[in-house]
Amino acid sequence: MSERMKKELEEKRARVAELRRAREERMAQLAQASTSQGPVEPLTTSRKDVNDLVESLLARPSTPARQTSYVSAQSHATPNIGTSGRASRSTPPESSLPGTPGGRASRLSNEGSTGGSGGTGRSGFTSMTPSQPMVDRETVGSPFQPIDFVDMQQELYELPSKTVKPVTYSKAIQTSVTISTSTSDLESDAGSEDERGIIRRRRRRDDGESGRETEDDMRTRILEELEEERKSLENELKELKEKGEEQKVNNLSDEQRQAIFAAPDFSAFIEESTKIVQRALSDGYDYIKDYTIGIDGAFDESEGQKIKLFCAFSDERWTNGRSVTDLDWSPKFPELIAASYNKNPSAINDPDGIVAVWNLHLLERPEFIFHSPSDVLSVTFSPYHPTLIFGGSYSGQVLLWDTRAKHLPVLKTPLSSSGHTYPIYGMKMVGTQNANNLITTSTDGLVCSWLSDMLAQPQETLPLTVPSHNKTDEVSITCLDFPDNETSTFWIGTEEGSIYQANRYDRASSKAGLNSEDVYRGHAAPITGIDFHPGTGSIDFSDLFLSSSVDWTVKLWKTKASSSNNSKNSSSNGVKGETGGIGSLHSFEEADDYVFDVKWHPHHPAVFGTVDGNGKFDLWNLNHDVEVPIVSTTVSSEALNKLAFDKTPLSKKVGLGSSNGKVYMYDIMEKLIQPRDNEWIEMQKIIQSLAASKENTTNGLVGELNTQGRSRYR
Repeated sequence: MSERMKKELEEKRARVAELRRAREERMAQLAQASTSQGPVEPLTTSRKDVNDLVESLLARPSTPARQTSYVSAQSHATPNIGTSGRASRSTPPESSLPGTPGGRASRLSNEGSTGGSGGTGRSGFTSMTPSQPMVDRETVGSPFQPIDFVDMQQELYELPSKTVKPVTYSKAIQTSVTISTSTSDLESDAGSEDERGIIRRRRRRDDGESGRETEDDMRTRILEELEEERKSLENELKELKEKGEEQKVNNLSDEQRQAIFAAPDFSAFIEESTKIVQRALSDGYDYIKDYTIGIDGAFDESEGQKIKLFCAFSDERWTNGRSVTDLDWSPKFPELIAASYNKNPSAINDPDGIVAVWNLHLLERPEFIFHSPSDVLSVTFSPYHPTLIFGGSYSGQVLLWDTRAKHLPVLKTPLSSSGHTYPIYGMKMVGTQNANNLITTSTDGLVCSWLSDMLAQPQETLPLTVPSHNKTDEVSITCLDFPDNETSTFWIGTEEGSIYQANRYDRASSKAGLNSEDVYRGHAAPITGIDFHPGTGSIDFSDLFLSSSVDWTVKLWKTKASSSNNSKNSSSNGVKGETGGIGSLHSFEEADDYVFDVKWHPHHPAVFGTVDGNGKFDLWNLNHDVEVPIVSTTVSSEALNKLAFDKTPLSKKVGLGSSNGKVYMYDIMEKLIQPRDNEWIEMQKIIQSLAASKENTTNGLVGELNTQGRSRYR
């Protein structure tokens, strides 16, 4: 409390003490008058009546300069003192509290200050007998004279003390008030009940006159609101706790849990959210990589360690017990690779065939799983529609899956005579963005062309036959491929070990169908893979292709431009086969088992890879050596069925599909696949030297090689 407030409080206490002393003097005068003039009627007015009178006087309207006084004989029964009984005023008018009950008491205590019935004074009261009625002194003449009373009002402004704690507000209360006198402190320091009552009444009067909320009232209101808010929060927490306890007590039944797990929205949410988490956890980025070491620092320079295993994709639920039948990288998303699988004999309730799309950033499970009613033997991403995946099945159906849809195919071909009814081992998308077709081949020699958005029936059908065959003229197709930027002419590998050229349309020099005169002979067993050179670079090698076979060999071929020039250009384009066919440029015979697939590297002109039945992956470089591979690595104890290089500009990864259902991802050392500027020229020289070495080769030597191949196959 400030010094000023303490000083005022002491002054008020002195005034109250003066009032008490004046009242005692008045009582003494009344006692003296009663003894001098005989007995007086006793006081019968209670303190309550006096307080009611004071309150009624305070409630009456008054003017700032003058007020009319009313005196009630019933409320103040005092004897007539007379003119000689004049008493002095106990306190001056300015020492009383104007406009308060204490001020009225100060004036009432001076009613003996005038002498006799005719004595008047400006600041005194006229003595009245108890039986005298209440009269208005201004309206009644002699012996009563009007008395003027002056009420003094003074506004008190007090600055808050520095020691007073600041008032805090909640966010819900925003108001601006004028800080008034801290009457609550005055009340707490006031000694008697009368003093506290005077202060409270003064505060109520001041509040009524100013119409403003005091600091104490505002503090009380804010505390009440905070208390209400606290109680409401406690009630809410109590309700939540009770609800939580009810949920703990009321456990879900097995049927309810199964219903929740089977809900499509719940399953989709769990599937997508867990994929995101696993991608983040499976990301193999090295956060402490030292870029000063070099890009090849993680590889061993010794042979067999120039490639390293990145990861192996497998899923216990879907891929165990199945074999990988085909692989294809996404042309849009370089981290996605699709793998097709055949039937799992031990899982009779699972679909016979599946396609799993694996993500290099999601190692624990496939990104997508697609179902097929039959074994899926071939798969390919659509290069023109990144979300579409085509698959060829053992039953002869062509299926289309969409990554935006569910597990089942969105389109599939009917099992009818208008389409395939035999296994589909070969398929490829050809054309442009605005005009493209899916070309599929089956083991009955039928070639079909499909539109990607309509699989109800093929756009074209082309049966391939060879009339010179002894038992049947059908050609059992095991693989096919188109040269780079070619949409009409294609090459097929067959079960008999021969490779044929075929045309989709009639041309000036050839008709649609199989060109039986140009037969590429050299393999002594079924063809397992065929792949044309990508044709990128300064020199076009798109007329070169590789083939793999069950006869343990891989052969390099060069296409013949026209069958009519076969006899003239046979030496320049290849060597004659055993029966007059076109021979290979070179045979790679390093494998010790069936060679199941072969692929050119998409960017290096002289590099290609092979996989065999011993689980071995070989990486060849013709500019380096044509007899042995530059890298030979045993990947698995099971056979490797397929391989695919990724389609990124550098293409450092290769996917290897195994018969145990795993897809192995390997990183290749950059210097092995990064072509130099002269790689294409060196490749051209190698091809010319291989062709020259074959120019004088006799048919007998070729026959001997073929016989050796047959003996291995047998």
